[in-house]
Amino acid sequence: MGVRKREMRGRAVVAASALLALALPLGAAHAPIVMKISTPTIHDIPDTWARNFGAAVEKDSGGRIKAEVYPASQLGSIPRQIEGTQFGAIQCEIVPPEFMVGLDERFGVMAAPGLVDSQAHGQRVAADPEVQKLMLGLGADKGLHGIGLYMAESSELISRVPIRRLEDFKGKKIRIFASPFQSVAFERLGITPVAMTLGDVLPAIQQGTIDGAITGMGPIVNFHMIDAAKFVTATDQPAIFIIAEVNLKWYQSLPADLQQIIDKDGAEQSIAINPTAKKLLKEAEDGWTAAGGELIKLPPDEQATFMKTLASVGPDVSSKKPELAAAYKIVADAAQRTRQSPSQ
Repeated sequence: MGVRKREMRGRAVVAASALLALALPLGAAHAPIVMKISTPTIHDIPDTWARNFGAAVEKDSGGRIKAEVYPASQLGSIPRQIEGTQFGAIQCEIVPPEFMVGLDERFGVMAAPGLVDSQAHGQRVAADPEVQKLMLGLGADKGLHGIGLYMAESSELISRVPIRRLEDFKGKKIRIFASPFQSVAFERLGITPVAMTLGDVLPAIQQGTIDGAITGMGPIVNFHMIDAAKFVTATDQPAIFIIAEVNLKWYQSLPADLQQIIDKDGAEQSIAINPTAKKLLKEAEDGWTAAGGELIKLPPDEQATFMKTLASVGPDVSSKKPELAAAYKIVADAAQRTRQSPSQ
């Protein structure tokens, strides 16, 4: 009789579990799919995009995907974030594309100086269909699937001593992004360029390893770089674009409807971030001067010389390799198409 009761009790438990599973919404009987999203910034444009994208995916998937956002390089330096996404430890990375030139040199074309005139112009370039097709497709043979591209802000130069004129650039050791488009550009100004990930910039300035760094105003303010340097020269070149990539195998393992959600939300958030990017840039500039930092602009004639010096960097660097030249032409043509006249 005891055995009989145990059998009946076991059957009841199984039946109750089956009924509970049927009563739950589709997918709720299973644990959600975790999507780790990694970015090097904090309280800035890229990590804001990450949170917005993650929230959109969770909502649109009905909770079947759970987004976990890791800002400020919590999952490793930029190269480690790229590797982690490429090989699947991280599902999504949000970084400047030029840091992926080791995978494909064409990732660097967005960093060509003189490509765009303003944040608004860069946002139009990033939304251009031909640019999107090029940039989001580059990582396919390296384990990556592009889902978003947008312009964050223009580059600025933070330095330990003020750089007020072109001659002040000479002899300085300056951090750049990992791209020949940047290294060649700043070499022309007499700078010794040093490619360096964002997390290493502040200690390098503090220790005197470098004299300054090319970065955005957001990281300058949010990483409290004023503790090490109080001068920012607004070069406004090159533009800082951000690309969002997901691990290709992870993406391909998702049901078709979730793949569509990832692509749709990546594209939509890359447009939706534009007014937020403008707002955050203004707040960063105001925060810098309020904290006692100085914002410097080159004299108009020297800014014009600066731009003239860098104008041929894109064609010169890209001309050495046919595939790179073709990629640069796509982006340069889009920049020309989307450039507005001064009166507009």
